[in-house]
Amino acid sequence: SFAYFTIKDRLPQILTRVIDTLHRHKNEFFEEHGEKGVEAEKRAISFLSKLRNELQTDKPVTPLEDELPDAALWNQYLDYQRNLPNGSGEPSWFQSPWLYVECYMYRRIHAALAQNPPIDNFDVFKEGKAQNFFESQEAIIALCTYFQELLKNIKDLDEKQLQEELFKLLQVSLWGNKCDLSFSAGQDSSQKSSPLQSLENMVPYILVNDMEKVWSLLVNAKKNRTERNNVRVDIILDNAGFELVSDLVLADFLLSSKLADEVYFHGKCIPWYVSDTTKHDFNWTIKQLGSANHMWMSRCGVNWEGNLKKGVWVFCEHMFWTLPHDFSSMSEVAPDLYAELQKSNLLLFKGDLNYRKLTGDRKWEYSVPFHQALSKFHPAPLCSLRTLKSDTQVGLKPGQGEQVQASEPDWMVSGKYGVVQFDAGL
Repeated sequence: SFAYFTIKDRLPQILTRVIDTLHRHKNEFFEEHGEKGVEAEKRAISFLSKLRNELQTDKPVTPLEDELPDAALWNQYLDYQRNLPNGSGEPSWFQSPWLYVECYMYRRIHAALAQNPPIDNFDVFKEGKAQNFFESQEAIIALCTYFQELLKNIKDLDEKQLQEELFKLLQVSLWGNKCDLSFSAGQDSSQKSSPLQSLENMVPYILVNDMEKVWSLLVNAKKNRTERNNVRVDIILDNAGFELVSDLVLADFLLSSKLADEVYFHGKCIPWYVSDTTKHDFNWTIKQLGSANHMWMSRCGVNWEGNLKKGVWVFCEHMFWTLPHDFSSMSEVAPDLYAELQKSNLLLFKGDLNYRKLTGDRKWEYSVPFHQALSKFHPAPLCSLRTLKSDTQVGLKPGQGEQVQASEPDWMVSGKYGVVQFDAGL
């Protein structure tokens, strides 16, 4: 299975890169923290080397031994895996659900640093995320330029034109999800060309296209808005770099077109899946844009800084996003987060990992309805914007998956296909 190759090949490569990154920063740790920094780096590396060995030799998954706030939840989840009626008792790296052990690896990487002050706040993936941002400059400039031109006459657009622009920016945000460093094991995955030019050609690769439903939901919410209830959209973020910029442009469009009054962004509270967005990445990206020497890039950055100050944009973190649980258990494990999401008019879930957690990462029949695969996770109407990089997919028309499979055996993992998949909730 694709899961097997991920665990066997891709995850050890990612661990090796993390170890190399720490080696390379040895002098920096020494300059900042003296001998203590170097000692911490050595301890972190030995912890990670041990982790890599456990993974490659299919050792049992061990309980977390750190004191971090989520450790108890992780260890309860391990007990749950141990006691599954059809499980093999002791979960090991190759005898466990892929989603679980992959999340577990990233949590152990975090522990390797968190337990070793003074380098406990070092993000081992930060360089890769910054590099993706800088290598996607041309695409970012093209997108910011397009968007700033659009803003000049956004007030004069009729409904049909607004709808066209929303569809364009939803697609840019969808295909921005191709830029994923955990998928490429940290190899270059930046967006080189203007993302707007190829949209027409990409439409046939959107296997489920519910953009019309998203549009009518937003238009109806706008019509029914009152003084008291603002229209709120939540974006559950995926990758930093170009994808994040495409999400920010989409969010700004929602406000500028009056389709939404406020946008909440949900990021990760620890470095995760190589390129996932943390609060630091979010603020860093907006600052980079604001200080860019390109007029439209800096205009975007300055405006977005303003949105945060005014409170019409809000960045939120919650540890649930970096637990191994699928979203169907959110109301039980993180009732506070579930209640927060219930305040939204529309939840936009970005990317493949969110899709796996929405659908429980199961080998569903392709034609199982999306609503069914969500297993009662319905805090609010939601839409997944995802390019396929793992072998789970639901909500296709009968025969559709088999037809694609016949001509492209790796269609589910190549990142070439995408979905804009909507569920109205209850």
